[in-house]
Amino acid sequence: MISKFNTVMIFLLGLAILLVAPTGSSYASGDSIAPEVFLNRVFSGAVPDSDTVWLTGELRDQVEDILGHKPGFMRLRYWGDATRSAWVVDEIGKLEPITIGVVVKANQIEEVQVLEFRESRGWEIKHDFFTRQFTGVAIEASHKLNQRIDGISGATLSVKAMKNVSRMVLLLVQNSTT
Repeated sequence: MISKFNTVMIFLLGLAILLVAPTGSSYASGDSIAPEVFLNRVFSGAVPDSDTVWLTGELRDQVEDILGHKPGFMRLRYWGDATRSAWVVDEIGKLEPITIGVVVKANQIEEVQVLEFRESRGWEIKHDFFTRQFTGVAIEASHKLNQRIDGISGATLSVKAMKNVSRMVLLLVQNSTT
C-alpha cells in the first residue's frame, strides 16, 4: 500500500519531469544556421555576388501555382558562379516560416538544407535521411519534381513546403539563366 507521503512524492517527481522535459517546440529553436554560414560553406568561403530574379508576368503565375499561394516577395536573391547557385527561401509550413537553403548545379538539386525551423511539428525534415532524397532531382516541363520524395508522418506540411521550394528554385534557375 502506498502512503500519502509516497503518493505526494510520486506526483511531485512526475511534475518535475514534465517541467524539465523537452517539448516539440524545443526542436524548432536553437539549432538554426545563418544564411551567411550556409553560403560560406557552399562556396568554400568565396561567396559570389548576389543576383536577383524578378517575379513578373508568367513567371509569377508559375511560382504562385507551385506554391499554392501568392508569393510574399516580388524578387528573390540568389548567389552563384558559373557552375552552381545557392538560394535562401522562406516558406510557411503550417503557421511559421521555414528557412530553406537550396544549391543547384546543372539544373539539378545538389543539396537542400533547413536553415531555420520555427514550427512545433515537422522538424524531421531537417535530417539527412529526408534531405538527401532531393540530391539529383530536377523538374519536368509540368513543374513537378522528376523523382518521388517520400513524406514523413506528422510532417506533411513541412514536407510540402520543402518540395514546393525545391520546385520553385529549379524553375527560377531555369529562368535566371535564360
